[in-house]
Amino acid sequence: MEKILIEKLWDYIVTNNPELMYNLQEDYKVQKYLQERVQGILPLADALEKAGEQAYTIEEICLDALTEELRPSRYHYIIGILKEDFEDFFEDMTASGILTFEVLNMMEACEPVFELLNFSVEREQDRMIRYAIIGQLHEYLQGRVAAAVN
Repeated sequence: MEKILIEKLWDYIVTNNPELMYNLQEDYKVQKYLQERVQGILPLADALEKAGEQAYTIEEICLDALTEELRPSRYHYIIGILKEDFEDFFEDMTASGILTFEVLNMMEACEPVFELLNFSVEREQDRMIRYAIIGQLHEYLQGRVAAAVN
């Protein structure tokens, strides 16, 4: 069970939180992080197993608990805004292969807004947050255009 949870947690991080993936890799802490997180959830897995739950149900419940603090994905939130509100930039970055790199930079530029407005699962649909992030992305992209022109 432990190995499966580690693999699923890593897959989730790679897909939804690439900033965490890069930070863990840069600091050589991938295995330590994954093992510590999964070790913390094993008592729940054991309790569910003793209660007679199926393995796939245990995995789902444990993965949900493991990823709770990683949601919502700021990475996917920004990509969604780029697709809807900055379509030309999104397409250009995708075509040139720099989308992930640029989105990670955008996440850093938007970090103060996410924190100030308490971005969370409950507030993910908040229009105020969306508009504030759009403003930050607009500034970021304008700076990128200005740098390219100079």
